[in-house]
Amino acid sequence: MPSTQHLLLKQLLTAATGPLARKRPGLGAMRLAMEVSSLFQFMPWGVHLEKTTIDGMSAEWARPANADPCRVMLYLHGGGYVLGSLNTHRSLVGTLAKRCNTNALAINYRKAPDYPFPGALDDALLAYHWLLKQGFDPHNIIVAGDSAGGGLALALLIALREEGQPLPAAAVGLSPWTDLDMPDALLRRVAREETQLLEALEMRGWGPHYAGETSLTHPLVSPARAAVHGLPPLLIQISDSEVLCESVLCFTDKARTAGVAVTLQSFTGLVHWWHLFWRLLPEAREALDGVATFVNAIWAAQPTILPLPTLRPSSPIVIATATRPRKRAA
Repeated sequence: MPSTQHLLLKQLLTAATGPLARKRPGLGAMRLAMEVSSLFQFMPWGVHLEKTTIDGMSAEWARPANADPCRVMLYLHGGGYVLGSLNTHRSLVGTLAKRCNTNALAINYRKAPDYPFPGALDDALLAYHWLLKQGFDPHNIIVAGDSAGGGLALALLIALREEGQPLPAAAVGLSPWTDLDMPDALLRRVAREETQLLEALEMRGWGPHYAGETSLTHPLVSPARAAVHGLPPLLIQISDSEVLCESVLCFTDKARTAGVAVTLQSFTGLVHWWHLFWRLLPEAREALDGVATFVNAIWAAQPTILPLPTLRPSSPIVIATATRPRKRAA
């Protein structure tokens, strides 16, 4: 049963659903609201924040004290491909880095509708290849993301596999958006849950913003539609109350059938993005501890590694390695 803290959070979100549904704020207003809300998020103690750029793309390192300098989590934030930033997810990335005792690199990938597919995917690929050029071995990289960022992490794996590139050690999807094609039947099933309905209606509009002229069922837009063989171990977390639950469960079944090692951690009655409220919700802290257990198991299976002499946690890294990818034709 959800905690008292979660029940209170859900009541607040439900109370806001009616006014939001009537006024339908634009993307600009929603982005501003998210940025303002991030002012009340704070980095956990013992995590050093370090800004950097990757060929003009803003990025941030979250470096816990005594973290292994050779291992890294590449984090892709959520927000339906249209919202979110380094600011909105800084606290979440920081606590993940601390719990996993791993340096985390978060990137500010380009957002739709100004930069539709494959803008975000190109930026994720750019960041991954940049890490390789910095000397990180693929088996010492874990890719993670929440919501749209979780779907983007899975799309990144599929793109790397299709290109014949080395894959990271594992990937973590926190309520990943695996299928952007949201049918009317889904809306009817969630219509009794006000916060779910608003979530579905908004996301249903954001999907076409991101896909642009590309089909919503393109395998790199909706990873649930892709062939998923040959992927590294996956950790997927989902709540049965989320709009995304059904598509996530279908994806995990498909991946397991294809021989992928999938760890599915299911929760009951929690709202989408409950991970962001980790300071308030015990369920969020439990979920993030589950991520740490998974990550530590991945690292434990890796061979002993030597430190990278070129990486100094106290020194910012600002390197441009290649021209930032332009929009490709769909």
